Amino acid sequence: MTNLRKELEKCKHPNSRKTKALGKKARRQNNKHKTRLGHAIKSNITGEKLSWFLGHIDEKRTEPLAPQELEDLIALYFKRFDEELEQINLKQSIGKHRANQHAARKDVITITLEKEQNEYRSGGLELMNLCDPLKLKILRDWDGSALSVQHLKLDLISHNMLQRLKEQSKEKGQEEMETS
Repeated sequence: MTNLRKELEKCKHPNSRKTKALGKKARRQNNKHKTRLGHAIKSNITGEKLSWFLGHIDEKRTEPLAPQELEDLIALYFKRFDEELEQINLKQSIGKHRANQHAARKDVITITLEKEQNEYRSGGLELMNLCDPLKLKILRDWDGSALSVQHLKLDLISHNMLQRLKEQSKEKGQEEMETS
Protein backbone atom coordinates (compact mmCIF):
# COMPACT_ATOMS: atom_id res chain seq x y z
CA MET A 1 0.00 0.00 0.00
CA THR A 2 2.89 2.40 0.75
CA ASN A 3 4.42 1.50 -2.61
CA LEU A 4 1.16 2.48 -4.27
CA ARG A 5 1.07 5.79 -2.39
CA LYS A 6 4.62 6.65 -3.53
CA GLU A 7 3.72 5.89 -7.14
CA LEU A 8 0.63 8.09 -6.91
CA GLU A 9 2.77 10.98 -5.59
CA LYS A 10 5.08 10.66 -8.61
CA CYS A 11 2.24 11.04 -11.09
CA LYS A 12 2.17 14.50 -12.63
CA HIS A 13 -1.45 14.82 -13.73
CA PRO A 14 -4.49 13.67 -11.71
CA ASN A 15 -6.36 12.49 -14.84
CA SER A 16 -3.52 10.61 -16.50
CA ARG A 17 -3.93 6.95 -17.45
CA LYS A 18 -1.27 5.91 -14.95
CA THR A 19 -3.03 7.75 -12.11
CA LYS A 20 -6.35 6.13 -13.01
CA ALA A 21 -4.75 2.68 -13.16
CA LEU A 22 -3.13 3.17 -9.75
CA GLY A 23 -6.46 4.36 -8.32
CA LYS A 24 -8.13 1.24 -9.69
CA LYS A 25 -5.42 -0.93 -8.15
CA ALA A 26 -5.85 0.80 -4.78
CA ARG A 27 -9.65 0.29 -4.84
CA ARG A 28 -9.18 -3.39 -5.69
CA GLN A 29 -6.78 -3.92 -2.77
CA ASN A 30 -9.19 -2.09 -0.46
CA ASN A 31 -12.10 -4.30 -1.54
CA LYS A 32 -10.03 -7.45 -1.00
CA HIS A 33 -9.18 -6.26 2.49
CA LYS A 34 -12.86 -5.60 3.26
CA THR A 35 -13.92 -9.10 2.17
CA ARG A 36 -11.16 -10.69 4.27
CA LEU A 37 -12.30 -8.66 7.25
CA GLY A 38 -15.91 -9.76 6.69
CA HIS A 39 -14.92 -13.43 6.68
CA ALA A 40 -12.91 -12.95 9.88
CA ILE A 41 -15.87 -11.31 11.64
CA LYS A 42 -18.20 -14.13 10.60
CA SER A 43 -15.72 -16.75 11.86
CA ASN A 44 -15.43 -14.94 15.19
CA ILE A 45 -19.22 -14.80 15.64
CA THR A 46 -19.63 -18.47 14.74
CA GLY A 47 -16.74 -19.39 17.04
CA GLU A 48 -18.32 -17.51 19.95
CA LYS A 49 -21.64 -19.25 19.33
CA LEU A 50 -20.05 -22.71 19.22
CA SER A 51 -17.98 -22.05 22.32
CA TRP A 52 -21.15 -20.94 24.18
CA PHE A 53 -22.86 -24.22 23.30
CA LEU A 54 -19.74 -26.21 24.18
CA GLY A 55 -19.52 -24.46 27.53
CA HIS A 56 -23.13 -25.30 28.39
CA ILE A 57 -22.81 -29.03 27.70
CA ASP A 58 -21.64 -31.22 30.56
CA GLU A 59 -17.93 -32.04 30.08
CA LYS A 60 -18.38 -35.66 31.16
CA ARG A 61 -21.18 -36.28 28.70
CA THR A 62 -20.23 -38.67 25.89
CA GLU A 63 -23.62 -39.55 24.39
CA PRO A 64 -25.29 -37.07 22.02
CA LEU A 65 -28.03 -34.71 23.13
CA ALA A 66 -31.66 -35.68 22.75
CA PRO A 67 -33.66 -33.37 20.46
CA GLN A 68 -35.56 -31.99 23.47
CA GLU A 69 -32.27 -31.23 25.26
CA LEU A 70 -30.94 -29.40 22.20
CA GLU A 71 -34.18 -27.42 21.96
CA ASP A 72 -33.88 -26.45 25.65
CA LEU A 73 -30.25 -25.45 25.11
CA ILE A 74 -31.23 -23.23 22.16
CA ALA A 75 -33.97 -21.63 24.29
CA LEU A 76 -31.31 -20.93 26.94
CA TYR A 77 -29.08 -19.47 24.22
CA PHE A 78 -31.83 -17.01 23.30
CA LYS A 79 -32.02 -15.90 26.95
CA ARG A 80 -28.29 -15.19 27.28
CA PHE A 81 -28.80 -11.40 27.22
CA ASP A 82 -31.75 -11.26 29.66
CA GLU A 83 -29.65 -10.13 32.62
CA GLU A 84 -27.98 -7.37 30.59
CA LEU A 85 -31.35 -6.17 29.26
CA GLU A 86 -32.72 -6.02 32.81
CA GLN A 87 -29.74 -3.91 33.88
CA ILE A 88 -30.26 -1.53 30.95
CA ASN A 89 -33.98 -1.21 31.71
CA LEU A 90 -33.19 -0.55 35.37
CA LYS A 91 -30.69 2.18 34.49
CA GLN A 92 -33.14 3.73 32.04
CA SER A 93 -35.94 3.79 34.60
CA ILE A 94 -33.84 5.82 37.05
CA GLY A 95 -33.77 9.54 36.30
CA LYS A 96 -34.85 11.57 33.32
CA HIS A 97 -31.55 12.03 31.55
CA ARG A 98 -30.55 8.36 31.47
CA ALA A 99 -33.39 7.21 29.25
CA ASN A 100 -31.13 6.92 26.21
CA GLN A 101 -27.88 6.05 27.98
CA HIS A 102 -27.58 2.45 26.75
CA ALA A 103 -30.06 2.58 23.88
CA ALA A 104 -27.51 1.57 21.25
CA ARG A 105 -26.47 -1.60 23.13
CA LYS A 106 -30.11 -2.47 23.80
CA ASP A 107 -30.95 -2.06 20.11
CA VAL A 108 -28.03 -4.28 19.06
CA ILE A 109 -29.13 -7.00 21.49
CA THR A 110 -32.79 -6.91 20.43
CA ILE A 111 -31.94 -6.93 16.72
CA THR A 112 -29.52 -9.85 17.21
CA LEU A 113 -32.06 -11.86 19.19
CA GLU A 114 -34.86 -11.19 16.69
CA LYS A 115 -32.61 -12.21 13.80
CA GLU A 116 -31.49 -15.43 15.50
CA GLN A 117 -35.03 -16.38 16.54
CA ASN A 118 -36.33 -15.76 13.00
CA GLU A 119 -33.51 -17.91 11.61
CA TYR A 120 -34.35 -20.67 14.09
CA ARG A 121 -38.06 -20.61 13.22
CA SER A 122 -37.53 -20.49 9.45
CA GLY A 123 -34.32 -21.71 7.81
CA GLY A 124 -32.28 -22.64 10.82
CA LEU A 125 -29.36 -21.52 12.98
CA GLU A 126 -25.89 -22.40 11.76
CA LEU A 127 -24.75 -24.87 14.43
CA MET A 128 -23.29 -28.31 14.83
CA ASN A 129 -25.96 -30.97 15.17
CA LEU A 130 -25.35 -32.00 18.77
CA CYS A 131 -27.83 -34.89 18.40
CA ASP A 132 -25.24 -36.59 16.18
CA PRO A 133 -22.52 -38.42 18.20
CA LEU A 134 -19.81 -37.83 15.60
CA LYS A 135 -20.43 -34.08 15.47
CA LEU A 136 -20.51 -33.84 19.25
CA LYS A 137 -17.09 -35.53 19.36
CA ILE A 138 -15.76 -33.15 16.69
CA LEU A 139 -17.01 -30.16 18.70
CA ARG A 140 -15.36 -31.54 21.85
CA ASP A 141 -12.04 -31.90 19.96
CA TRP A 142 -12.29 -28.35 18.53
CA ASP A 143 -9.48 -26.12 19.79
CA GLY A 144 -11.73 -23.06 20.15
CA SER A 145 -9.98 -20.83 17.63
CA ALA A 146 -11.87 -18.78 15.08
CA LEU A 147 -9.46 -19.88 12.34
CA SER A 148 -10.44 -23.52 12.67
CA VAL A 149 -14.20 -22.79 12.55
CA GLN A 150 -14.07 -22.98 8.78
CA HIS A 151 -13.07 -26.66 9.01
CA LEU A 152 -16.13 -27.61 11.07
CA LYS A 153 -19.19 -28.93 9.22
CA LEU A 154 -22.11 -26.80 10.40
CA ASP A 155 -25.77 -27.69 9.94
CA LEU A 156 -28.88 -25.56 9.87
CA ILE A 157 -30.74 -26.40 13.08
CA SER A 158 -34.37 -25.28 12.93
CA HIS A 159 -37.44 -25.79 15.09
CA ASN A 160 -39.02 -28.02 12.43
CA MET A 161 -35.90 -30.18 12.20
CA LEU A 162 -35.89 -30.76 15.96
CA GLN A 163 -39.60 -31.67 15.86
CA ARG A 164 -38.88 -34.28 13.17
CA LEU A 165 -36.00 -35.69 15.24
CA LYS A 166 -38.29 -35.93 18.28
CA GLU A 167 -40.89 -37.86 16.24
CA GLN A 168 -38.20 -40.20 14.90
CA SER A 169 -36.85 -40.88 18.39
CA LYS A 170 -40.40 -41.59 19.65
CA GLU A 171 -40.96 -44.05 16.79
CA LYS A 172 -37.64 -45.78 17.56
CA GLY A 173 -38.57 -46.00 21.23
CA GLN A 174 -41.96 -47.55 20.38
CA GLU A 175 -40.34 -50.06 18.01
CA GLU A 176 -37.83 -51.08 20.68
CA MET A 177 -40.61 -51.57 23.23
CA GLU A 178 -42.60 -53.72 20.75
CA THR A 179 -39.60 -55.96 19.96
CA SER A 180 -38.68 -56.54 23.61
